[in-house]
Amino acid sequence: MNGRRDSMTTAATHPASPDTSALPPYVLALKERLAYLPEPQVARVLRAYQVGAVAHEGQTRKSGEPYITHPIAVAGILAEFGMDAETIIAAILHDTLEDTQLTRTELAGEFGEPVAELVDGVTKLDKMRFSSRQEADAESFRKMLLAMARDLRVILIKLADRLHNMRTLGAKDAESRRRIARETLEIYAPIAQRLGMNKIKAELQDLGFRALHPDRYRVISERIRAALGNRREAMSRIEGALTARLVEERIPVRVVGRIKSPWSIYSKMRNEHKSFAQLMDVYGFRVVTDSAMSCYMALGVVHALYKPVDRRFKDFIAIPKANGYQSLHTVLLGPFGAPIEVQIRTEEMDSVAERGVAAHWAYKTESGPANSAQARAREWLSALADSQANTPSAAEFIENVKIDLFPDETYLFTPRGDILSLPRNATALDFAYAVHTDVGDHAVAARVDKKLLPLRARLESGQLVEIITAPSAVPNPAWLEFVVTGKARTAIRQYLKHLQHEDAVDFGHRMLDRALDALGTSLDAIQPEVLEKFLHKSKLKRLEELLADIALGNRMPDQVASQLVTSRGTSARGALVTHPTEKIHITGAERGVLSFANCCHPLPGDEIVGYLSPGKGIVVHRTECPNMAELRKSTPERCVDIEWDRDVQGDYRAELRIEVINRPGVLATVAAAIAAADSNIENVEYVERDTSAATLLFTIEVKNRKHLAEVIRRVRRTGVVSGAYRYPL
Repeated sequence: MNGRRDSMTTAATHPASPDTSALPPYVLALKERLAYLPEPQVARVLRAYQVGAVAHEGQTRKSGEPYITHPIAVAGILAEFGMDAETIIAAILHDTLEDTQLTRTELAGEFGEPVAELVDGVTKLDKMRFSSRQEADAESFRKMLLAMARDLRVILIKLADRLHNMRTLGAKDAESRRRIARETLEIYAPIAQRLGMNKIKAELQDLGFRALHPDRYRVISERIRAALGNRREAMSRIEGALTARLVEERIPVRVVGRIKSPWSIYSKMRNEHKSFAQLMDVYGFRVVTDSAMSCYMALGVVHALYKPVDRRFKDFIAIPKANGYQSLHTVLLGPFGAPIEVQIRTEEMDSVAERGVAAHWAYKTESGPANSAQARAREWLSALADSQANTPSAAEFIENVKIDLFPDETYLFTPRGDILSLPRNATALDFAYAVHTDVGDHAVAARVDKKLLPLRARLESGQLVEIITAPSAVPNPAWLEFVVTGKARTAIRQYLKHLQHEDAVDFGHRMLDRALDALGTSLDAIQPEVLEKFLHKSKLKRLEELLADIALGNRMPDQVASQLVTSRGTSARGALVTHPTEKIHITGAERGVLSFANCCHPLPGDEIVGYLSPGKGIVVHRTECPNMAELRKSTPERCVDIEWDRDVQGDYRAELRIEVINRPGVLATVAAAIAAADSNIENVEYVERDTSAATLLFTIEVKNRKHLAEVIRRVRRTGVVSGAYRYPL
């Protein structure tokens, strides 16, 4: 390796133009593609090849080729998009920091800080220690996205790198091929789509599909070829008719037939439950013209030529997609009885649709305006950067990113007339968080097209949405069950984690105090230096972390108490053991660290016992619960003596087993009786049913045992019930 470093240093000292006659054919091919760059910049690119070739000397790919052929191929893909010299140089050197002895300082010294920053952004975090491969991948991905937020070119290099790896995937073993293909379909193809890079997205999807499901890919590809052979004459006639009519109206156009890809066909067959014949029975064309005005004129012409299908027109020029995509979409009834899908756009829109953020990059100055895809990508990445700052777990961050990567948009209007783009099936609560985190945190309802709706209501494109807030309102754990955007999910989880931490610290304090009391001491009596030493040994920064760990069941309070007493210099065995009779009181407000067992549904008024479950905290059971008897035998040290506080709060889940006479309207009668007792019904199901009788199981919310007894009394008075009792007994 030292010889390689010396060669690099010598070369760096003499940056003479390389002798192009000595360059291998694949580098000469790259040089030809760079004709759009000034000669001095091309010379810098060739210099980067020299440095990269020296750094990767002796390294080969799985296929046996010299390793340098891969970064040169990546640079070639980016050259097709007309990227600037810094991006091309960074692409050639993108694996040097990870796989060679070349340092970041050397890179920056030779090619400048921007190139070093780009290479560093693409470099994985393989040298760091992680608990699992998944965590390493997640952390690496998070680092790359943050680098993207600083400079979009990082992801362009990464996408080109992934595309070339997918093109040459055959050299890998079967398991690696499947893993890389799945990651490509789940992460990289959606990122390309989110950045408007449809050309790269389509190739990544088809290559991923071929690697993951080779047989399905082969069958669908063969059927597409056969179908196209049968339709060639019809396609030609429709294309000719469209072109002739548009030229006749003096609209400058280019009409191109569109063919669906194997992945597109497969995913629609799977997601929309359509047959191959249904999907192929559509003719697709793209009409490319010179201006937005010509697009609308062309739309009128094609609607006059073939009858448009009702409700199948979309105007993405007036309201672009989240990734900057602009086009008019319409569906026509064709001459052969099959629908014709037509996209109408300008040359500029077509370029952005194919290349997205990479469109016209080489011609854009620092001060010049970015294209619509670049502007929207920066907004998205800025939102991602905010999200990751509030998401400590890399895996959770990736989950949120994945949610945001499938942009079947719903376009909504604020009361001020601003347009917000949200994913399909977004709720009013997602809209609230899209407006601002504070709006989401304090949301109570929504006014949609002047109609009052709950926060879980699904929204549709074109609706006017106003969020109603209240200062006292706070996020609810149930919100996580229906929000769909990563931003909403992150904000809700952040609030709940903060709440959980506060509850956990308080509850952990009570548990540790109780355990220390059993040893004849208290937390206040433990010297600060003893506590500090214990925290350091336990790899904890603050006492609050220890207390939260205890409340969440990750550390046993008795063991911690014993260790603290021993560390103080007093034997735990010799300490006064009093076995306190006072139980820990719970109010029900400690929902961050308390949960209530579904096997027995404890209610205020029941005799209860707690079980310390790792990561979950205390799970509350009724004392007579059969599961609790088993837990007392197997892990008695995790059982916690608890009881209800006098000031119990909240609603609690209970189950009612009700035997009824089976006749029309009986369910409504029972439900009305439950509602009249001020109880909310969560769920109802038939357990048994025949012609004369039925058994119903109601899941309801009550405040305590007394409230449950009142519900049962009202149900029994209906006259249609032969039995009503709490379940389980």
